[in-house]
Amino acid sequence: MDENLNCPVLIMGNERSRYLSERYGYKEWMISRFLNFIPYPEKMLDYIHDGNNIHYYIRVNTLRTNTHALKRRLAEKGYCLSDTILKEVFEIKNPSFGDNKIKNSGNTIAHHNNNDNNDHDDGIVKTDNDLQSGNDSDLGSKQPSIGSTIEYLKGYYYIQDLSSCIAVEELEIQDGQDLVVLDMAAAPGGKTTHIAQKLNNNGIIFACDSNSNRLSSLLFNLSRCFVQNTIVLNTKAEEINKLELQFDRILLDAPCTCEGIVMKDKSRKKSRNLEDLETCSKRQKKMIESGFKALKPNGLMIYCTCSFAPEENEMIVQHLLSIYKDAKIEPLSYGMNGLTSFSKYQFSEKMIHTRRFYPHIHATNGFFIAKIRKRLE
Repeated sequence: MDENLNCPVLIMGNERSRYLSERYGYKEWMISRFLNFIPYPEKMLDYIHDGNNIHYYIRVNTLRTNTHALKRRLAEKGYCLSDTILKEVFEIKNPSFGDNKIKNSGNTIAHHNNNDNNDHDDGIVKTDNDLQSGNDSDLGSKQPSIGSTIEYLKGYYYIQDLSSCIAVEELEIQDGQDLVVLDMAAAPGGKTTHIAQKLNNNGIIFACDSNSNRLSSLLFNLSRCFVQNTIVLNTKAEEINKLELQFDRILLDAPCTCEGIVMKDKSRKKSRNLEDLETCSKRQKKMIESGFKALKPNGLMIYCTCSFAPEENEMIVQHLLSIYKDAKIEPLSYGMNGLTSFSKYQFSEKMIHTRRFYPHIHATNGFFIAKIRKRLE
């Protein structure tokens, strides 16, 4: 077991952390931790502070269209798209925001409480510093919001951070496979719709969410994106074993403190405390245990968060490894190595196979991904 993995870790501040806290507007306990495990932490703080560094991505929905057709249609509207490491994901270089917000499936993402699932799938959060590209030219002023084009409304694309798309990519789903897949915390549906297009609407997806208020956005996006192989369940991820089902693939995009979306939601600098971190960590341990129990032998689970905190990332994976000897961490294709230690805690040497994403290094949200295989007996 992992009785020694206590949460959360408080690191004493110093003159440097106090200075950076005042300069960038964070709580000092966050800064003092960043200085101990984030690469080039001051570069990240500078990068996040500059609102011009925000990156927006769209994922082409191949259930509705193809990459060439969508690029042509959006180019005709004046949008500039650039390629990324994933063939179906593009960065929008000149998104138009109109009145400082993007519509997302009928609702604007704002602040969330700790019991809500993450909305970082969509890469859109209403802030005071939203990018204003496109407003300085006649062309930009005529552009519709990237979240209100006819192509968006028809489900031709989903507004989603590149890091979130990589998480689904690592599920190793071949085109049109007949798999049973579980999305444990599915709303608002970014990853669920991505899984569906990977399956080409074959197989079956169980999309769960414990918050009934969020099911409307999930159902809307499933319909908009022409998803036909998904069953939506209003249930807690911690209680997924009550379904008495086994899954070939499981995605757990765990509810977290969302430190990684500070660039798009500045309130995250001040709105979280150590108690929130502890609450999330305890729930994440229950969720990852529940998911692993429901995984078929040789099945694959992706665990991810949009948090920098080791308590929500490596410590959660270490917790699973300490309980289940048939849990194996597998390498990932993108990102920086996960941590093998934090403060006084040491993790499995295999933790280097997990991956971290940082805004100032990868031009994405802050993100963590672990790829876990259930070994055959």
